[in-house]
Amino acid sequence: MSLAWADQLDLLIRSRTPILWIRSLEEERVERLLEAAAQRLGGRTLLRWDFIDGLGGAPNRQGEAARNPMAALSCIDAMAPEQGAILLLRDFHRYCDDVGICRRLRNLATSLRQVPHTLVISAPDWQLPRELEDCISVLELPLPDAAEIGQLLSAIASAGGTPLAEEILSQLTAACHGLSEQRVRQLAARALARHGQLGIGDLAEVLEEKRQAIAQSDLLEYCPSSASTADMGGLAALKQWLAQRHMAFSEEAQRFGLPLPRGVLLVGPQGTGKSLTAKAIAHSWAMPLLRLDVGRLFAGLVGASEARTRDMIQRAEAMAPCVLWIDEIDKGFGGDSRSDGGTSQRVLASLLTWMAEKTSAVFVVATANGVERLPGELLRKGRFDEIFLLELPSTAERKAILDLQLRRRRPAHAIPLEVLADRTIGFSGAELEQTVIEAMHLAFAERRDFGEADLIAAASQLVPLSRTAKEQLDVLHQWASGGRARPASGPDCAE
Repeated sequence: MSLAWADQLDLLIRSRTPILWIRSLEEERVERLLEAAAQRLGGRTLLRWDFIDGLGGAPNRQGEAARNPMAALSCIDAMAPEQGAILLLRDFHRYCDDVGICRRLRNLATSLRQVPHTLVISAPDWQLPRELEDCISVLELPLPDAAEIGQLLSAIASAGGTPLAEEILSQLTAACHGLSEQRVRQLAARALARHGQLGIGDLAEVLEEKRQAIAQSDLLEYCPSSASTADMGGLAALKQWLAQRHMAFSEEAQRFGLPLPRGVLLVGPQGTGKSLTAKAIAHSWAMPLLRLDVGRLFAGLVGASEARTRDMIQRAEAMAPCVLWIDEIDKGFGGDSRSDGGTSQRVLASLLTWMAEKTSAVFVVATANGVERLPGELLRKGRFDEIFLLELPSTAERKAILDLQLRRRRPAHAIPLEVLADRTIGFSGAELEQTVIEAMHLAFAERRDFGEADLIAAASQLVPLSRTAKEQLDVLHQWASGGRARPASGPDCAE
């Protein structure tokens, strides 16, 4: 645990903060940290209470107040004022909607300032009743840092009879970054049960544990991808920029003084390769790809959306280094915030604050089909490292995309593409792919291979988005013409 967090905890207790909420899922870790704080602060008594087992930590009162939350709050009254005490209440947030318990907590918030006693409530999420907002201080417990994880793994390996070499310990510690202490213990236990020791071969098990942590949440989707930047037709300027940003994740770049990249916003019509780019970044950088559907963040209860956003951020950081793909961000935050009581604005603010201040290796790739609905704070400089406009491909890019699609299906094809490239002006990359597929259908129906004539015939039957949604594209081009975004294709590809 970082010294700053321990110092903050000590300060809150020493300053007679009456009620403290430690936001965390890790009950055992919270208890251990409170035990250490109690010793540092002159040997204070640590009591524990939960609904099933009642009071613990006081030999003469073991089991007191079991199944009685109101009585649990009276346990600390019996402690002598000259002997400072800390009472840890587990799951107590579930009982605070009761009017009696809420009133008792408000009374304690006043009386406990006169004695060196502190109530600590351990809970992962809690929508504080309005009456308790000024009575309770909140302290967020971060996931274990590298020092904690290293000490834990080293202790487990030594207890198993095979101490870890420094290099292996360093790699396992880095891989376990973002996991809770309990999950690290489970990983180590499985490794010891499987082959009697911890080793470098457990790295794959760590990644699988992280995947399972993502699968347990309905907020993020783990997206395996085999796409690479070679599968992106054109987009030369974007590819060059991504190559530079990838280098910034190296230790050499950190020593040079470069900060970790924040992310990129990709704006453009449907079918221009925004989703493919997100997948290619993750595969090319050898990072897991996590897809966020913004709509999943919003829940019906007041405050639940903000809690889900914090949960999403924690889970993304647990997979770091990774790529977080926020798909169609314009649909999630492009509405009128007055219609949802400002929830979308608060969620967006939390997300943008995290993006600007994060120190974890989470690279955010946000995609948007339109800009007219994007909030201004999302487009402000500094939110993303860069904003790229993915326009409809130029003639040269259309030839490259068509050749790429054909070689996937006919690696040795010799079909001329000049005429087809001229006949497909205004086609997106997805529409060019569909042209190739349609040509194959035409030829397969006649039990023959396809050629240039089939491709031209297929192109003539397809009505591209540039015609059906011309007004939307005009708005996008007008917005980009003011220098608000960099062209992904570069100046050499302009038609």
